[in-house]
Amino acid sequence: MNVTDVEVLDNNDPLAKYRDEFHLPENTIYLDGNSLGALPKRVKQRVREVTEQQWGNDLISSWNRHDWVNLPQQVGEKIAPIIGAAEGQVICCDSISVNLFKLLSAALSFNGTTHRNKVISSHDNFPTDLYIAQGLQGLLGEARCQFVDIQEDQLLNSIDDSTAVIMVTEVNFRSGKRLDIKSLTERAHQHGALIIVDLAHSAGAMPVYLDDCQVDMAVGCTYKYLNGGPGAPAFVYVNKALKGKLQQPIAGWFGHQNPFEFNPAYQPDSGIKQFLAGTPSIISMSAIDVALELFDNLDLQTVRKKSVALTTLFDDLINQYGLSDQLQRLSPASAEERGSQLSYSFDFAYELCQALIDRGVIADYRAPHFIRFGFAPLYNSYKDVWNAVEQIRDVLRSGAYKDNRYAQRQAVT
Repeated sequence: MNVTDVEVLDNNDPLAKYRDEFHLPENTIYLDGNSLGALPKRVKQRVREVTEQQWGNDLISSWNRHDWVNLPQQVGEKIAPIIGAAEGQVICCDSISVNLFKLLSAALSFNGTTHRNKVISSHDNFPTDLYIAQGLQGLLGEARCQFVDIQEDQLLNSIDDSTAVIMVTEVNFRSGKRLDIKSLTERAHQHGALIIVDLAHSAGAMPVYLDDCQVDMAVGCTYKYLNGGPGAPAFVYVNKALKGKLQQPIAGWFGHQNPFEFNPAYQPDSGIKQFLAGTPSIISMSAIDVALELFDNLDLQTVRKKSVALTTLFDDLINQYGLSDQLQRLSPASAEERGSQLSYSFDFAYELCQALIDRGVIADYRAPHFIRFGFAPLYNSYKDVWNAVEQIRDVLRSGAYKDNRYAQRQAVT
């Protein structure tokens, strides 16, 4: 592979036009879209409109005039086709952590018994998912919620008749390994268990098939591959088969069937709206609302095909340049078994990451010693990959990462 081959790939890229939709700083190769997506240009315009016109001039009348009140449902319906869901099953609200608390609590209330009380997850799941389950065990007691975390490759075999809920993330945040959600769902249902899937690292980067796989519930964020901005609200999916069977524990007024009747007694909405709680954050939700327009008429199979090509090119170049002895791949060798990221083990991963950032290649570090590269097919080019690996080679061969300034740990890694 040489630079000419890479230029040919870019010239033939059916997604190349999307790159111009994003604000990408000059002299920067952004390979951290799996943590925070780049800024879509249209988001700047929408946020300006919401703050200056809707909030600034129309004030509180905007709840009706600009339909702020229905924004969570509107955004949810835009997310639905991206995650393989029919209408009426997705709503945008809160954070993944809060939404997991809602779903896990509701699932245990509906499906838990004295003999079916286990919540199973993998030891290497994203920590907030594990913390929510641990906290719920402390709140309810082990008799109602017995949290069990096991090795990821043992998930399927761990499900039995004592399992109330299995909670998994489709793409592992650290390794990028992609789980077989269909098989896990089938096994869970065979034993009477429910499944909750975290889509943080898959929504927007690959096709997701929640309805087809008969997944019970799911959560996901909108600030990674969906490009909704830092702290953008998350989303909740509940399969229509569970309609009317779940009661989420945060009985906030926006989840009431008639919130503006101001009835002191709570009566949940009969649909997905019951998973709302407090007043939605309109500015950030407006940002994700317009960012999702980029997915209109977008074939996610094409997105996935480019994602596979980008990760394959990156890893091939690491090998071609003889860097694989220093950077030992944590991610699966097969591109089909991983998400849109690659992670490598390196004793000085943090220092390497900082040295690359100093050179305009933005990656991130994950403890204890992994450097992670995320590939966003809508704006990352093949030339980005080529140039990034060139910089990695130079930093490793020169030993530039050994500079003491790169060892200074920052609050966010």
